[in-house]
Amino acid sequence: MQRRGPVTVPHARGASGPVYYNCSMTAKVLKEVMQRVETWPEEAQEQLALETDAELARGVYQATQEELRAIDEALGEIDRGEVASEEEVAAVFAKFRPT
Repeated sequence: MQRRGPVTVPHARGASGPVYYNCSMTAKVLKEVMQRVETWPEEAQEQLALETDAELARGVYQATQEELRAIDEALGEIDRGEVASEEEVAAVFAKFRPT
């Protein structure tokens, strides 16, 4: 799986950590979005371009409140030990890995 560098995402607990995105999936989604954007009025396209450029210039992704809640929920599950064992993970990979 191709990955790009980490994006630091702070969450409500005050901690932060790297988040990796699957580039091939991200590129596919971006291409689909851009096809839709091309149907927008020119002024709307320019506004999107300006906002996107400004976001990229900041260099740090700012997660939404919904994303932060999801991160906190996942961290809570980890804290409570609600994670798969190495054997369970290996079994799932074995089941779905192409042979």
